[in-house]
Amino acid sequence: GDKAFAQFLTDEIKEEKKIQKHKSLPKVSGGWELEVQGTEAKLVRKIAGEKITVTFNINNSIPPSVDDEEPQEGQKPDEQEPDLTSTPNFVVEVIKDDTKQTLVLDCHYPEDEVGHEGEEESDIFTIREVSFQPTGESDWKDTNYTLNTDSLDWALYDHLMDFLADRGVDNTFADELIELSTALEHQEYIKFLEDLKSFIKCQ
Repeated sequence: GDKAFAQFLTDEIKEEKKIQKHKSLPKVSGGWELEVQGTEAKLVRKIAGEKITVTFNINNSIPPSVDDEEPQEGQKPDEQEPDLTSTPNFVVEVIKDDTKQTLVLDCHYPEDEVGHEGEEESDIFTIREVSFQPTGESDWKDTNYTLNTDSLDWALYDHLMDFLADRGVDNTFADELIELSTALEHQEYIKFLEDLKSFIKCQ
């Protein structure tokens, strides 16, 4: 059984490498520096008096696929497979040099928004929560007030989106983040298959 499993993994790895779009991770334009630790990625950008970091994790970032589409006539079933796209939640932290606080904005890609082209200037990501956290502390406090945007005044919400856009977090950025995340996810998947293969072959 293990031999067949290892053979299957070898073929699978070959196939995945064939369809791999990026041999190295795509860059995000606008002077963002990328740090990757396993499945977590962090983009950092410094502008006058501020440091902006965007953190996301590729685990569970691929929306569940919809399986109810039958292959069309004359199409091979495997041509149906859509490109898997990774749309992770991401957290934007804005740190101003002269304050002890960090503004934290929790953003995500709404499931129904992705892929609807032709809408007027609609944002491809939304802000879900906003809070202040003490700068430099890794553990965030649950006792800090967290603003949920569900019930937020639209004007305030728009200002928050503009605030992000002014710092380089806009639709273009969100598009490039999807591309980066998808490439990273695929790279990690191939690495996982390779690790699994060595594990299975280990006697």
